[in-house]
Amino acid sequence: MKGFGMTRWIEKMGGVNLLPVAVMLVGFVLIGAPSSWVTLTVAGLAMGMMVFLMASGLSLVFGLMDVLNFGHSAFVSFGAFVAASVLAGLSGWLGAPSVLLNVAALALALAAALAFGLAAGLFFERVIIKPVYKDHLRQILITMGALIVSEQIILALWGGTPITVHRPAFLEGAWIIGDISIEIYRGFAFALGLVVFAGLYFTLNRTRLGLLIRAGVENREMVEALGFRIDRLFVGVFMLGSALAALGGAMWAGYLTLITPALGGEMMIVVFIVVIIGGLGSIEGTLLGALMVGLVSNYVGFLAPKLALASNMILMMAILMWRPSGLRPAVK
Repeated sequence: MKGFGMTRWIEKMGGVNLLPVAVMLVGFVLIGAPSSWVTLTVAGLAMGMMVFLMASGLSLVFGLMDVLNFGHSAFVSFGAFVAASVLAGLSGWLGAPSVLLNVAALALALAAALAFGLAAGLFFERVIIKPVYKDHLRQILITMGALIVSEQIILALWGGTPITVHRPAFLEGAWIIGDISIEIYRGFAFALGLVVFAGLYFTLNRTRLGLLIRAGVENREMVEALGFRIDRLFVGVFMLGSALAALGGAMWAGYLTLITPALGGEMMIVVFIVVIIGGLGSIEGTLLGALMVGLVSNYVGFLAPKLALASNMILMMAILMWRPSGLRPAVK
């Protein structure tokens, strides 16, 4: 009864949307020092937004196409390495005193990652995913195999030595406000994540294209009878999901500043935890899950470093014990 009452109280106060705020308040009480709390909170929100970029594509593909793509993190790795290569080639622009050249270098790197994600997504869907639609077991096996092959391709192209990722000069440094230090790159990552979320939400819920995609999920035969090529729409969704993963990988590479071919495999667990916490197929849930993971990881890493690696698993267990379907599961 107590658990039921708590659930009703949370829904009344704004529902699960306020959970990140609740985590921030708990973090403030436990950390104590306001300057440290602000720094950790901004870092957690920025980390959450970058993970959201990587996870949103997987959530889209599963929610709209019912495809379990365990090779999704391969797009993260390739996005990171493609962006790093472009930035290395434009190193003269990155360090130039002209902000315009800095922005141009960053824009080209992100555009290259997006373009690669779109092309790779098209190939992946047509060659690997299409033959195993509606067969989850084969999807898991073949996409895991594709992830292993992708890692070997990265090793062959870029080698096994860690690669340094250069940032544009205008994103270096931090904003200093009294005792508070906020890294500029993290602020940019948070803003970019918000823009992507707003674009996805508007497209899926406020446009004719989004209506067609959701209608195709509910009743594919009816939509095709009206003359729409739903298979093309679904291919577009898969390509968009792959491009978002590559964009997230590019941003994560700048966040780490040192990347290895194991990047995708390392992020795969985090991405799946976020999608499961948020609720399969839900963009809003994915955002909530990503913010929760980012905040909890940073707070726990500061308060109890030995528990940092296990914090995501503990969070997932706690959320699923409370809401087995996730925070905001897609309604079908």
